[in-house]
Amino acid sequence: MILENDKILRICNRLACQIVEETDTSEKIVLVGVREKGFEIAEIIEKQIKFFSKKKVKLYPIKIGKKNDDKKIKFDHKFSNDCLIFLIDDVLNTGKTLFKCVNYFFNIGFLNIKTIVLIDRDHKKFPVNVDIKGVSLSTNFEDTVKVLYENKKLRAVLV
Repeated sequence: MILENDKILRICNRLACQIVEETDTSEKIVLVGVREKGFEIAEIIEKQIKFFSKKKVKLYPIKIGKKNDDKKIKFDHKFSNDCLIFLIDDVLNTGKTLFKCVNYFFNIGFLNIKTIVLIDRDHKKFPVNVDIKGVSLSTNFEDTVKVLYENKKLRAVLV
């Protein structure tokens, strides 16, 4: 096991603190979680921000097709293009998912996007930068890192 639930919660708390610091001059925080596990991480971060900050937090899901030929992105929410978006995912493997999501938001006019991942594997194939990461993990390229949700607890494992 790479990360147990308690460690994930501590990391999410730190990520929440970093988001609040990044939005020092703003009263509103916009979180977008990549379905499925990225959204679950974003929900934890949202709760932490609301616990220690008076800022208004909005959380939205984004769903992206994972197959190579699938270009479908489902995001049905509208908000001001001038806000800062925090795009959250669980594990950065090749960077493809974050790249597609950042590209989607950029193409509809958002210029201020920060990316956050719980685990960065440092195997990027796509030109996407991770602005805030929970942990960096050195693995073989063939390894698979998964975040699992079982019995109301998250854990990260190497498969």
